Amino acid sequence: DAYVGKSNEWESALLTAGIDDIFYRFHDEANERTVVDFLSFSPDNPSSIRNCIENARLNSRSVRTALTSEMWDTINSAWIELHACWPKGAKTREDLTKFLRFVQETSLRFDGSAYRTMLRNDAYWFSRLGLHLERADNTARILDVKYHVLLPEEEHVGGPLDYYQWTSILRSVSALTAYHWVYRETLKPWLIADLLILNESLPRSLASCYGNLVRNLDQIGVAYGRQGAAQRHARGVRNRLEHAHMDDLFQRGLHEFIQEFIADNARLGDTISKQYLI
Repeated sequence: DAYVGKSNEWESALLTAGIDDIFYRFHDEANERTVVDFLSFSPDNPSSIRNCIENARLNSRSVRTALTSEMWDTINSAWIELHACWPKGAKTREDLTKFLRFVQETSLRFDGSAYRTMLRNDAYWFSRLGLHLERADNTARILDVKYHVLLPEEEHVGGPLDYYQWTSILRSVSALTAYHWVYRETLKPWLIADLLILNESLPRSLASCYGNLVRNLDQIGVAYGRQGAAQRHARGVRNRLEHAHMDDLFQRGLHEFIQEFIADNARLGDTISKQYLI
């Protein structure tokens, strides 16, 4: 309830997910009920959690022989549990909390089963590309919304509301403990940005994602016997991150930097598709 500013906290959730335009085709107001349902259960939202699980199961059935039994069991059991426990969405906040915990646990189980059981071949490397592309995009959007939307114009930077918002952002990417381990200071915006953008030791950081993207693309290049535009593009973004400094990013404009990164990340996805999948 503390999130007030250029837009309310529910609008900021839509902006983070990049679906505000789609949302307002079906709803007049962004509030707890409409946004939670749209992000979690709505069939009208292509990226709702329900649709993601439905599509994951459908896609898994079409490539069943490329998955291990552990991966398939995770997806199939999640689909069964989704329809058994939340056929019409979450009725209460407690029910929503249980649902979100179920989603987190399912994601961790699937990622763990893929990492521990898949052969290190092109199926594995392509799955890792998708993971790190989406992870980089989400981290960048979460950070951008904080800087660009959440903090009210009249709120003092570094004040109680600011501190609470930054804590929420770090919790949303499971990085609050990591922040205190790395910096051993109170929450400071420039250090949080440094952690989420440039610190390769944090798995959710942009630098870590692109280190992994380059490595997996190189593996695919070896397997297919050729390198191409995708490898060059990924190395270019990684090199810019490796040579970046937070002072320069803030001076240039963090919002502009993140918007450019999101566009570059989307172009890499398109380039990978054209180079290998089309």
